[in-house]
Amino acid sequence: MPTAATLEALRAFVRERDWAQFHTPENLAKSISIEAAELLECFQWDADGDPASVRDELADVLTYCLLLADRLGLDADGIVLDKLAKTREKYPVDRAKGRSTKYDAL
Repeated sequence: MPTAATLEALRAFVRERDWAQFHTPENLAKSISIEAAELLECFQWDADGDPASVRDELADVLTYCLLLADRLGLDADGIVLDKLAKTREKYPVDRAKGRSTKYDAL
């Protein structure tokens, strides 16, 4: 997950450009969706995607996700681990292993 150095580099980048004024939760959420669509576009005609393009678009998605978590005062590691714990309960290994069935149909 993000290191303190990564978060500080993102904060500095935004601060140097005075972009925090544009980073409302709404705008950051929109940007996540837009960048996720661009990531999906990498696979539109090529199931493997161009590795360089995939890397760049995934970085954009992650960047906006980290900026949104930071803007909301959320610890990215913490919220991911909390959600993982909830998902573990919904998808116990003994019923979900090797299956893509939704939790309510396991």
